[in-house]
Amino acid sequence: MTAPTTATAGEPAPQGYSSPLPATRPHLGHAVASEWTKLISVRSTMWTLGSLVLLVVGIGGAVILQTRDLDYEQMPFIAPSLFGLLVGQLSVMVLGVLTVTSEYGTGLVRTTFTAAPDRYRVLTAKYLVFGTAAFLTTAGSVALVGLTASILHGGSASGTHSGSEWVSGLLGSFYVTLLGVLSLAIGALVRHSAGAIALMLGIVTLPPVIGAVFSIWEALAPVGRAMIQYNAPMALMQLFGLPAGGSEPAADGAVVADGITAPGSLSHLVLILLVTGAAVAASYVVTGRRDV
Repeated sequence: MTAPTTATAGEPAPQGYSSPLPATRPHLGHAVASEWTKLISVRSTMWTLGSLVLLVVGIGGAVILQTRDLDYEQMPFIAPSLFGLLVGQLSVMVLGVLTVTSEYGTGLVRTTFTAAPDRYRVLTAKYLVFGTAAFLTTAGSVALVGLTASILHGGSASGTHSGSEWVSGLLGSFYVTLLGVLSLAIGALVRHSAGAIALMLGIVTLPPVIGAVFSIWEALAPVGRAMIQYNAPMALMQLFGLPAGGSEPAADGAVVADGITAPGSLSHLVLILLVTGAAVAASYVVTGRRDV
């Protein structure tokens, strides 16, 4: 009986050889499963998303208790969630940054790219897993506050409400998720947690302040007005159906506040989509070319 032939080091395997271990071609699903395991196995996910839920539901519940049925005649039921979301969006941005920068900080990214050499697949999996988790958590928190408000203050004095306000809540949650995706892209570009978080905080909080300063000088007034119009707090207020400063809407759907016309919610979504899309594209280019 002839003994089976085995390949030695430096020699090709004999014809007809098959490994006793099952071998499957890696695909995006494997990368998604890996990134999901990473996301749920670190404490930062629990703290950031937990604080988001606590802020949106806690502050929203406090606002609901301080309102009456009559207050919802001109205000959607999801409006109380906005107050917590204005702060809670920071938690989404922090988690977006940490989703990628934590691996660079610990050196785990070398192991990740060794096990999965296709960097584009790994980065795509990060975007998919984080975006899904952030959107479901945000939308669920907003929906919980809206349902609570409709149950407690859904009397005849609250007026008639249409289903469009729930669509507005989904759009607002989508906007916050895009801010988190933008944070993830910035983290992939910067590769430093503190630097990326500081940059995102500046992007979200500084435009209204800088716009107000620029509005003092006549030459910079147009730039200042544009920065006041296009920023994250203004966008969320528009998406949740709350006009800035309690002003009346103009004929074209815009809002006039203190002499400044705020654009509609669609323009805010288009802007954040363009900015996020550019950052995501840049993250793919840089991740594919740069050494770890």
